Amino acid sequence: MSGCDCTPTVSDLKPYEEAVALLLSHARPLTDTETLPLHDALGRVLAAPVKSGIDVPGWDNSAMDGYALRVADVSAEGTRLKVSQRIPAGTAPQPLEPGTAARIFTGAPVPEGTDAVVMQELTCQEDGEVIINTVPKAGANIRRQGEDIHRDEEIIQPGLRLLPQHLGLAASVGVDRLNVYRRPRVAVLASGDELVMPGQPLKPGMIYNSNIFTVAGMLRALGCEVIDLGQVEDTLEATKQALANAASQADLVIASGGVSVGEEDHVKPAVEALGELNMWKVAIRPGKPVAFGHIGDTPFIGTPGNPVSLFVTFLLFARPFIRKLAGLSEVMPVTIEATAGFDWNKPDKRREFHRARLEKQADGSDLVRVHPSRSSAVLSSTTWANGLVVLPENQTITAGDKVQFMPFRELLS
Repeated sequence: MSGCDCTPTVSDLKPYEEAVALLLSHARPLTDTETLPLHDALGRVLAAPVKSGIDVPGWDNSAMDGYALRVADVSAEGTRLKVSQRIPAGTAPQPLEPGTAARIFTGAPVPEGTDAVVMQELTCQEDGEVIINTVPKAGANIRRQGEDIHRDEEIIQPGLRLLPQHLGLAASVGVDRLNVYRRPRVAVLASGDELVMPGQPLKPGMIYNSNIFTVAGMLRALGCEVIDLGQVEDTLEATKQALANAASQADLVIASGGVSVGEEDHVKPAVEALGELNMWKVAIRPGKPVAFGHIGDTPFIGTPGNPVSLFVTFLLFARPFIRKLAGLSEVMPVTIEATAGFDWNKPDKRREFHRARLEKQADGSDLVRVHPSRSSAVLSSTTWANGLVVLPENQTITAGDKVQFMPFRELLS
C-alpha cells in the first residue's frame, strides 16, 4: 500500500531560540519621536535621556521636624538653648546665632552654622527655650545638597517604558516635557468564514471571533496603536488584498489563522505572493505553525487560529518583536525559578509553554500548578493561569523539581 506522510519531523522545525533570534534580527526600532507633556507620557518609551538641571536637594535641608543647632553647643543631655528663629519649609533662614537653636520643619533649609538637627520627639520646649534630651552627632538628620541628584546627571535612560515614578522624577528636577518614540502602528486581521462577531446570532458551524479581541488587547497593553481590519473572506485574492492594505498603513501586520496547510488556509501563500516568508513552523507547543515574513517592506507575523496557540505565540514572538520596534532596551521576558507542584510524565518532542498558575505557599515558597488541558482550543485556561511554565522537550518532571515560569504580568507589558 502506497501513501504520503507529509507530517514534519521535529528536525524540520525551527528551534524556539533560533526563531526568536530571526524575528529580532528583522525588527527595526522606530525613529520617529514626539515631545509630550508629563501628563501624557505615561507608558510611552523614552527616546532621549533626561538630565537634571539642578541639584536635588537644592540645599542642605532638614530630614524631619525638630531643632537645628550646633553640636558644640550641646555638651550633655538636658542642655537648654534659646529658640532664635522658626524655619518652615519654603522660607529662607537667617544664619544660626551661636548658643541657640532654630525650630525647623521637614524639607526646610538648615541655617548657616548648623551641623545637626534633633528630632522634636527628643526635645521639650518651655519659656522660649528648647531642652535637648540627647547629645547629637554631627550631620544628624540633615539631607545634603545634591545627595539624591547632581546637576547635569542623567536620571532617566532612553529605551525605558515610562512609569509613574519616572514622571515624578522628571518633575522633581523641573522637566515638564519628554521626548518619546511614537507608538508602533500594528494592523490586525483574522481569517475564517466560520467567524462571527460577538453580539450577532450564531448559525450552525459558526463560532464567535475571540482572536481579534485577544490580539488587539495584547497590542494595546504593549502600547501599540491598533489598526483593526476585521475579518477576511477565506479566498486567496481577498487575503492578498487585505494584507496589502494592512501593510500600506502599518509598521507590522499580524494575522490570526490561515497559516497552516489546509486548502482554506490562504495567508501563507498570500504573503509569499506579496513578499517573502522567512519562517514557518517552530518546534514549540502550542503554536507550531507560527509564521514570519514581509509584505513588501512591512514585517508580518502569522499566528495559528486556535485561541490558545494565538495567545502563546503572540507572547513568545510578537511581544519581543514589538518591544524592539517600540525602542525598548529590554525585549525578552524575564523568567523566574519555582517549584513544580505537578508531575509531567508525557513530555512532547517540542518545547511546551503550558498554562500554569504560580501560588505562594504558607512557607513563602512559590509552587507552580498546571492546567489539566493541553488543548489549544481551551481559552478559559488563559484566565485560570497567571503565566506559562516552560516544559523542556523530551523531559519528564516530578513534583518538587525546579521549573522556569513566565508571569503574565511580565509578558503583557
